[in-house]
Amino acid sequence: MDSPWSAALTGMLTGAALIIAIGAQNAYVLRQGIKRSHVLPIVAICALSDAVLIAAGVGGMGAIVAAAPGLITAIKWVGAVFLVGYGVLAARRALHGEHLDVAGGLGPTSLKAAVLTALAFTWLNPHVYLDTLVFLGSVATSHAERRWWFWAGASAASVIWFSGLGFGARLLGPLFAKPGAWRVLDGVIAAVMVTLGVSLAAG
Repeated sequence: MDSPWSAALTGMLTGAALIIAIGAQNAYVLRQGIKRSHVLPIVAICALSDAVLIAAGVGGMGAIVAAAPGLITAIKWVGAVFLVGYGVLAARRALHGEHLDVAGGLGPTSLKAAVLTALAFTWLNPHVYLDTLVFLGSVATSHAERRWWFWAGASAASVIWFSGLGFGARLLGPLFAKPGAWRVLDGVIAAVMVTLGVSLAAG
């Protein structure tokens, strides 16, 4: 019989497999972590958003999302424009080294801007709804009355990953004391964002 700990472990491993994949949200958290800029609220937003979305999936919202392809399509196009736009800005920073501050990264970011950007990366990604509401929600149903233990495990995976990524990124600080390292990072981020945005629109 499925035990609570078994359901939680399955949820943690399944959630981790989806969350750890390289993507726009992870790239943003990494960059802010290296800058040591508003890391706690950004990590909290990402982890809490995952917990809410997974809970909605476990609670049965996945069927509604699956039945509303128009909603996913709308989010897809808004998300694609956002990703490409952010990618262009990152490319501009990489090319010109704008507002370069070697000690603190590339220019200060206000808390409001950091929070809104984190929310956009999370909630304007159509894949997050398919992954959390539909996929994780469906897997959770196989655990019947233990499905909320599955949710706890998947949510814990999100907290552990984003905390490690955001707060652990500061260990890269010595490397990014050099202006050239920031330009390389932003170049990589630009490539990731534009690629994801274009593939999102094309798909």
